[in-house]
Amino acid sequence: MITVNDVTMNFAAQMLFQEVNVSFNAGERYGLTGPNGAGKSTFMNIISGDLEPMSGHVRRPKKTGILRQDHHMYDSVRIIDVVLMGNAPLWAAMSEKEGLLVKGDQLTDDDGMRLAELEMVIAEEDGYTAEAEAAALLDGLGIEESLHTETLSVLTGGDKVRVLLAQALSGAPDALLLDEPTNALDIATIRWLEDFLKRYTGVLIVISHDRHFLNAVTTKIADIDYETIIIYPGNYDDMVEIKAEARGSMEQVNDARRKRIEDLQGFVQRFRAGSRASQVKSREKKLDREKRELAMLKRSNIARPFIRFEQKRPSGKQVIGIEMLEKKFGEDITICERFNLSVMRGDKIAIVGRNGAGKTTMLKMLLDKVKPDSGKIEWGYETHIGYMPEDHSEEIEKSDMSAHKWLWQFNEQDDEENLRALFGRLLFTKEEPMKPTKVLSGGETVRLLLAKLMITRRNVLVLDEPTNHLDLEAIRALTQGLVAYEGTVIFVTHDRDMVSRVANRVIEMSDAGLRELSPRQFDEGHFLES
Repeated sequence: MITVNDVTMNFAAQMLFQEVNVSFNAGERYGLTGPNGAGKSTFMNIISGDLEPMSGHVRRPKKTGILRQDHHMYDSVRIIDVVLMGNAPLWAAMSEKEGLLVKGDQLTDDDGMRLAELEMVIAEEDGYTAEAEAAALLDGLGIEESLHTETLSVLTGGDKVRVLLAQALSGAPDALLLDEPTNALDIATIRWLEDFLKRYTGVLIVISHDRHFLNAVTTKIADIDYETIIIYPGNYDDMVEIKAEARGSMEQVNDARRKRIEDLQGFVQRFRAGSRASQVKSREKKLDREKRELAMLKRSNIARPFIRFEQKRPSGKQVIGIEMLEKKFGEDITICERFNLSVMRGDKIAIVGRNGAGKTTMLKMLLDKVKPDSGKIEWGYETHIGYMPEDHSEEIEKSDMSAHKWLWQFNEQDDEENLRALFGRLLFTKEEPMKPTKVLSGGETVRLLLAKLMITRRNVLVLDEPTNHLDLEAIRALTQGLVAYEGTVIFVTHDRDMVSRVANRVIEMSDAGLRELSPRQFDEGHFLES
């Protein structure tokens, strides 16, 4: 069990949570939710002991697995050893044992006694099967066996995160704290992680912007809102339904109180100088009381952007034709071979596959940013393409240019008032559009790219991982916007909920080549099967 007692935390004037008391029970799997900036990672760091709260304290099991974000400290360590280090008592015992055995014939009687003690610790921690279990974790997370004895430095950033995830999972910890464990994972690996976590018997607290993952894994939701942590039974979708009803009631109370304050203020202002002094004094007392009680009502921090894509005019009936397309990198990497595809107006096509399968390369071939080895790609009549790359710097240069000025250069018909309204619908505050692009957060950058797609009104959208850096509410709004869009969409994502809700066709990229799946096959899990 993890218990949080009277924890308060704020940054400057922003109160994140106040006097929080909550327990996380063994056998339950909690999703920690809230919008970007609500304090999810801060709360996770307080639970892990990496951050001290302003007041209060936390009790957690001694054996707690934590997904670390700083992989540089392990760069010179063997990958298999990085995973074993997740079980701190075992790793300490194994390291001390190795140091003693180096003495050879010079071992003392005390050393012999200590070795016996260490052997007991190693046995208690299942040390003799630990390396095999660590290897199984790495395999499940997509790290090839041939790399297990290499140092962590040979891997790219995303694969390093997979190793740190294996580290957190190793050693059967009593508690697991996972902050965005799916970020570096493809769909197949996310499914493996779901199966692993559903078998886990300790207490799990996980932050994720993957709605499907949260629904599959969690048994309860710990939601940060109204400056506290509220526990909801069930998964994420269950919480949304319950919270919508509760939030509606609470906001009605807030609105009713504001209306009473407005009426009282009007009465006081009208009759202050008249003959109704006693009534005015009575109303002033009520007004002060209403204001105090309103100040004590905490407002929800949930906000959802409004995302709608329009088109100036529809494209022709056939949007794109692909014939006998081939692309390879060297002798070993085949992106596609004799690939044919016909995309019709209104199609919404999801491209799914393991990391490194070539999904981004496929999109860039469609856009003529990467040349195929052979074959033909032909866009149809009156197709106008809006593109969001995975690497946002391809579209938005980090510079002193303001977000407003960057967006204005694509504006063909909206006036200043409508442009500011667009920023507002995408949850930019009044001052934020004036920020230089070089200081925009990941979420702000994505919302600015979405603003460009909304204002340019293209009839074809090509999107590469559009959910990156968005919180769950924004992903939900984007999904709804794509469902309502009447144009054509070709998109790459690891968000299965978005695929299920948006796509009417699914293209799978795997080692066996490319194939088209029906949405039903995808929903039933018949994809990326080994």
